[in-house]
Amino acid sequence: MNKVLNWGVLGASNFARKQMAPALHAARGARLVALATSDAGKARGFTAFCPDLRVHDSYQALLEDPGVDAVYIPLPNALHVEWAQNAVRAGKHVLVEKPIAMTAAEIDDLIALRDDTGLLIAEAYMIVHHPQWIRARELVQSGAIGTVEHAEAVFCYDNRADRANVRNDPALGGGGIRDIGVYTYSSVRFATGAEPVDLSARIKTENGVDTWAQVVGQMDGPSGRFTYSAMTSMRLSPRQEVVIQGDRGQMRLTAPFNPGIFGPAELDLRRPDGTRTIETWPQDNQYILQVENFGRTVHEGADYPCPLEFSRGTQAMIDRVFDLAVDIG
Repeated sequence: MNKVLNWGVLGASNFARKQMAPALHAARGARLVALATSDAGKARGFTAFCPDLRVHDSYQALLEDPGVDAVYIPLPNALHVEWAQNAVRAGKHVLVEKPIAMTAAEIDDLIALRDDTGLLIAEAYMIVHHPQWIRARELVQSGAIGTVEHAEAVFCYDNRADRANVRNDPALGGGGIRDIGVYTYSSVRFATGAEPVDLSARIKTENGVDTWAQVVGQMDGPSGRFTYSAMTSMRLSPRQEVVIQGDRGQMRLTAPFNPGIFGPAELDLRRPDGTRTIETWPQDNQYILQVENFGRTVHEGADYPCPLEFSRGTQAMIDRVFDLAVDIG
């Protein structure tokens, strides 16, 4: 990749400082050049590894920076669409932290804006860029586990002590479903090519945000209909796992969403005859791969692994879960 995409970050969130800004700094074909924050203390966390960074004191000032080609937006969920639209209207490509919108209808507006401007707008759904998920999809779709009969996904953590966290704030689009339901719902959609056809949901809420959610039902894909279950929680001990089970085998991903942080990226494939294959990817950084794929799409016209249409499918499922959910406490 010979061309370089110059990136700006809209907001100095902890996640941007720890994960995405270093990825923008390290990725091939990318250069981190600007940050928007009025907090000098937060800016120092970025300039520590990128000393030449231009720091703007407002989001709009960064959007007006002619040296910025693309913008990464890690703002609270409720602000994603507004600032994605502002960035695109300023002539920037945009990578928006998940969930990219609060409703599927808002993504329709982003699709129309993308098509009208020719600029890339994408959700920062990083796992589809990781080789463990590319391999998982290959195995499912090649029939390596036979006909899919069941899939289950779990993602839990505990942030009850961090009441100031935006995930605990309903006004900013908080809640576990929007934060991590995107993983438990969309990862199965990505690997199987299936969509939900019959769902039920139970949730628990605190102060206006869901802190626990269980979704069960059926999904319909190329190999037929299968049962599905997913659980998310912001009040349980850390756990993440995805299992996809077929009539000729099953696969288990033990760190499906935060490989390298929660645990090593590992795909465990087991067959009825007792044979077992374990594949691992110890070096791959899904955030860097995401940035590099974004650049290839902008500069080379390559298909982007997570187009807005895929993100809309996930958001439509999230919308449906909220519509169906029974609050059990």
